[in-house]
Amino acid sequence: MAKIMIADDSDAIRLVLKDILLIGEHEIIAEAVDGSEAIDFYKKHNPDVLLLDLAMPKKDGLVVVKEIIAFDSDAKIILITASDDQKIINACLDSGAKSHISKPFDFNIVLKSITKILANDN
Repeated sequence: MAKIMIADDSDAIRLVLKDILLIGEHEIIAEAVDGSEAIDFYKKHNPDVLLLDLAMPKKDGLVVVKEIIAFDSDAKIILITASDDQKIINACLDSGAKSHISKPFDFNIVLKSITKILANDN
């Protein structure tokens, strides 16, 4: 069981992710609805994994990734995005995000991504 933080401005996406995480027996320790909150909550709660939407109000996913990695270089961030903009996805991965999942996402892919990122404890 991992401590997971969800950062997504969509109530519906957060609800679906919470259901998936609970089935996977993970603990949801925080939910952020914008990029600024995501950074603040990450620093406060120190999750094992952050599930981060790329398109967020206040600060977008790339800014969030950069600020969190500057704070915690070992942060395990999985991008969750509906965007097919490979350039911005690659910029996030180059900045420290560990992987990404495309929306709409599959239940098993979310859980497998979390398992993989926790196994690759680098």
